[in-house]
Amino acid sequence: MFQFDTLSLIFVALIFLGALPNLFYSSGYLPHIERKSYYLVHYFAFIFSMLGVVVSANALVFLFFWELMSLASWQLILTEPKEKSTIEAARFYFFMTHFGFIFLLLFFLIVTNGDLEIGFAQMKSIAATFTYPTMLFFFLILGFLSKAGAVPVHVWLPYAHPAAPSPVSALMSGVMLKVALYGMFRFLFDVLYPWPLEWGTFILIIGSITALVGILYAMVENDIKALLANSSIENIGIILIAFGMGMIFDTLKMPILSTFSFMAALFHIFNHMGFKSLLFMGAGAILHQTHTKNIEKYGGLIKGMPVTAFTFLFAAISITALPPSNGFLSEWMIFQSMLSSSNITSDMSLKLAIPFAIFALAMTGGLAIATFIKAYGISFLGLHRSTNAKHAKEVNVLMQAGMILMALYIASLMLFAPVFLHYFDALFIAMGLPSIYTQIFPQEILSMHSVGVHGGVVSPLILFAALVGVTTLLVIGYKLLGVKERMYHTWGCGYKTGAATQYTSTGFSGVMRRFFNWLYQPEEHFCKQNLAGHATKFSDASYEVRIKPLFERSIYENAKKLTNVISYWVYRLAHFEQTRYPAMIFNLMLFILFSYRVFTHEVSWESLMIESAMMIISIKILVIGDKK
Repeated sequence: MFQFDTLSLIFVALIFLGALPNLFYSSGYLPHIERKSYYLVHYFAFIFSMLGVVVSANALVFLFFWELMSLASWQLILTEPKEKSTIEAARFYFFMTHFGFIFLLLFFLIVTNGDLEIGFAQMKSIAATFTYPTMLFFFLILGFLSKAGAVPVHVWLPYAHPAAPSPVSALMSGVMLKVALYGMFRFLFDVLYPWPLEWGTFILIIGSITALVGILYAMVENDIKALLANSSIENIGIILIAFGMGMIFDTLKMPILSTFSFMAALFHIFNHMGFKSLLFMGAGAILHQTHTKNIEKYGGLIKGMPVTAFTFLFAAISITALPPSNGFLSEWMIFQSMLSSSNITSDMSLKLAIPFAIFALAMTGGLAIATFIKAYGISFLGLHRSTNAKHAKEVNVLMQAGMILMALYIASLMLFAPVFLHYFDALFIAMGLPSIYTQIFPQEILSMHSVGVHGGVVSPLILFAALVGVTTLLVIGYKLLGVKERMYHTWGCGYKTGAATQYTSTGFSGVMRRFFNWLYQPEEHFCKQNLAGHATKFSDASYEVRIKPLFERSIYENAKKLTNVISYWVYRLAHFEQTRYPAMIFNLMLFILFSYRVFTHEVSWESLMIESAMMIISIKILVIGDKK
């Protein structure tokens, strides 16, 4: 029923490391919640269910805890259902999470032959005899990536995360998305191994697109929690890039590079859990002091909220992969794994996919820096942009304690990276891959080495020591030289400076919005109040940009319209055409029987064509009938 192997224990540790600081933060956040008992029951059920998922030993227990995790998180989104948008976000999340659950259920029904109580090891022998392994692969990734937030099944994140209470947003983004990635690790290795090359290439391409789409939408977002949710999509893409490279190297019989790539993916999973949880905690602190999620209403918060400002900055440095942060180390490993693929010449698809992934990761890194310069600069620096921002104070001690504990966890990932990588190395040894720890740290913990032929070298400790040393020298020099300070009004090139003349979030991202206009397709609204009918004289003006995601508009809205059309057609059949309705049910049963035989047995093209012709004739005679 339960298992506690190395993979399970690694993710149990991840959940505990994410939940412990969150418990402090949540305790301080609790006075802001009206339905406290409701929140606490579902909060602890959520944590318990995630632990249950990663220690499950058979499909039945796994699916039970997976559904419990989905339902608990759904109810947590509805903790404060005061706004219609919150209810709609919860409904959307409920639909998307059960969309993925259907594919997981199909996967398990096939690989268990209907006996959901068998162990994962027994599933591998059943899956090996299945006629269509690629179909199993797509069932698996649709089930898990719809929960993880990969494109194009990512659209629920920017709605659900902003609607949930901030401690829940931190847990959902920091921990729950990683539980979905645990499922990929578990079942790709335990059930579907070995893989064809196309599977790894597909994961690599999906990861590259996900990373780009996530950061492009984060760049233009003004809702701070929606910005962080889109950034989570980006980082899931980065993890999938590393995961795809690991699968590719394993298929090409390059086990050292495969282990290195998988280790980079797992390292980034732990990194993202830390800095994204801390960013959501910081966003929650700002939200409850300013009573808005709109970045345009912040400004100057560093004065009243110094602890929140420092921890948010620390997490922002890490998520943008600036050295010597932990985010820099994991992304450096991912870059090194891709650059080590230069000797792959056997497959044309890889010659296109890997350079595209390198480009996507490099562009994502640059856009991430711009995004968090905007998020931090406009929120914490400059002048106050609203009355609430002007009077904002630091949050209570428990919420501060949660943020400080998470910041310490992030710092430990940077300072003690060899310790974490040592445990990750032990995990991959247990999964049948070779040990590479001594190749990464040939000089013990002083420097990290790539395992590629012409790989690079980086030393997080030396980088950190240099950063501390330079900062210390600057402070000492400042004190010894007796630099004088003077206070003076800011000079704004002849203009009077004020909150209204500062850079806005919309203005900051304006260039990118215009450059990627085909992706954003923004709806722009400009309103002004005229004076005495003069078009050029106005007392007030407002500019607003609304962006509806391309995938939501092009895929989900059209799917909704198609579903409505089909539903109406079935409704008319059922109520007004009693003869054709049973005929349609009969043909549907035929289709299911034929499909079952196709999925479970070898089928020749001749029999498939004959059965398809029979279906068409039956539909023509019994359902469509003669046109009069």
